[in-house]
Amino acid sequence: MSVETILHNAKIATNATPSFVEALAISDGKIIATGTDEEILRLREPVTRVIDGKGGTVIPGLNDSHMHPIRGGLNYNMELRWDGVPSLADALRMLKEQAARTPAPQWVRVVGGWTEFQFAERRMPTLDEINAAAPDTPVFVLHLYDRAFLNGAALRAVGYTKDAPDFPAGEVQRDSRGNPTGLLIAKPNANILYSTLARGPKLSREDQLNSSRLFFRELNRFGITSAIDAGGGFQNYPDDYGVVNELHRNGELSVRLAYNLFTQKPKHELQDFQNWTKMAKAGEGDDFYRVNGAGEMLVFSAADFEDFLVARPDMPPVMESELEAVIRHLVKNRWPFRLHATYNETIERALNVYEAVNREIPFDGLHWFFDHCETISDRNIERVKKLGGGIAVQNRMAFQGEYFVERYGASQAERTPPIRRMLEMGIPVGAGTDATRVSSYNPFLSLYWLITGKTIGGLGLYPDENRLDRAEALRLYTMGSSWFSTEDGKKGALAPGQLADLAVLSADYFSIPEEDIKGLESDLTIVGGKIVHAKGVFTKLAPPDLPVSPNWSPVAEYGGYARAEKSEAGVSHPVACAHEHPSGGGLQVFGNSGLWSLGCDCFAI
Repeated sequence: MSVETILHNAKIATNATPSFVEALAISDGKIIATGTDEEILRLREPVTRVIDGKGGTVIPGLNDSHMHPIRGGLNYNMELRWDGVPSLADALRMLKEQAARTPAPQWVRVVGGWTEFQFAERRMPTLDEINAAAPDTPVFVLHLYDRAFLNGAALRAVGYTKDAPDFPAGEVQRDSRGNPTGLLIAKPNANILYSTLARGPKLSREDQLNSSRLFFRELNRFGITSAIDAGGGFQNYPDDYGVVNELHRNGELSVRLAYNLFTQKPKHELQDFQNWTKMAKAGEGDDFYRVNGAGEMLVFSAADFEDFLVARPDMPPVMESELEAVIRHLVKNRWPFRLHATYNETIERALNVYEAVNREIPFDGLHWFFDHCETISDRNIERVKKLGGGIAVQNRMAFQGEYFVERYGASQAERTPPIRRMLEMGIPVGAGTDATRVSSYNPFLSLYWLITGKTIGGLGLYPDENRLDRAEALRLYTMGSSWFSTEDGKKGALAPGQLADLAVLSADYFSIPEEDIKGLESDLTIVGGKIVHAKGVFTKLAPPDLPVSPNWSPVAEYGGYARAEKSEAGVSHPVACAHEHPSGGGLQVFGNSGLWSLGCDCFAI
């Protein structure tokens, strides 16, 4: 077997033995050797591409155990991302400019990935500010699971008038005259938010293909090489999978996807899974695109969405009977499954069902798991272990920790979730984000949360005993997540025989100050031995640029996650301006638009 690629002169974290090497060799999409520069360079052949790592830190490709990349890709080119934007002033300026360039009947959508605690002003926008920024173009701004802001034009577009009936689940806030104000409130769940968002125009098929490719490249920018798609509301199978199917057929996927099927209709859940188990086989596909199983929604009666601004919801009495019917069917058909569960009370009831089914139809090594589990008890962790399950954890508390503390107290927040106890029990744990509508897709925000125990706003949640060191956190985001797509041993380590997925980071993850972890990116990302992203010293290796369509897309102007300039050490930091600001001041680069001021008009664009 000829050696296709050698990467050398690097600090390579292997997640294997030895822990660090200087060089590795790749052939046929897999790692074939690791070792010292001298050992690996001896394998060079005339056809070998040799990449000098420039002393950079290399990690296995990051693998998000729970996000929504298929839905995210279909919508990415329509979305104005506030992820990482440092001030509300800048966010509103972006909104105003995007509204001016967005043609009718399109909307401006700000859909997740931000929290008011990231802003210098430490607050959300007001409806008056949104209407002033965009008086004529419909605007929809989603905030976590709890609310959405619609300007007047958006209210008219969706037909929410004084005479419109109330939603059966959810609140359209009204003024003293009964007119909708533009604030939608999720009570008891987020259906009102997502169903309203679904009323907006969609991209054309051609633009969806472009949007998905650009979103996957955006994930590559952060060293993401794999993700497990947890389905999602209004993501119907097989209709909404046509775009990603086409990209896979054309060899244009740059992120490996394992996808779960998410039921869409309350009271029709069993019928959905009966149909899908006839249409597809769990594990069907290849290393780039494959069916992963069922969930994260198995039955609507078990969905305890985490909106910490309201009290914990009680699941209805029918939860057990509806869930049992679905679990029986999935286990009989050997379909792995996952279930969204925030609260221990929901987990307790679900485990009662799982144990009853297991007594009649043994799970017998079938991969199943809970997602989130912020308040799971030690006893229920033990029950998960006994049934052979796992837990996929996401950094939702990094975006909502302040709300949890306000409702339940700081002491209750110290184990949300109890990751250290999960690891001590020896159950599989995988890390992720739950992007894109709640958390940002930036994996380094999640790694920062695992390591520091802090929210995006800087609030410390966890004591030392529930925090991870950097190597542990990295393993959860690589090897750990591979179990959740039944690919453990195939990826997650840079070791001979494993898939050649890796990222050369913009700075040394293992030694930079903790606060700088949030600013990390990948300078070079490789998936299956193929370069899918390159910048900085590796720019000449980058794949050809993709044009953005449609041309009014926010991505064409701002990109995705806010881009910051780098310091000499290679870590992303704002560039200080001459004026003083409450947040420390500075500039940032957003996509192709040049420098933006941090709440300041020092620099014209």
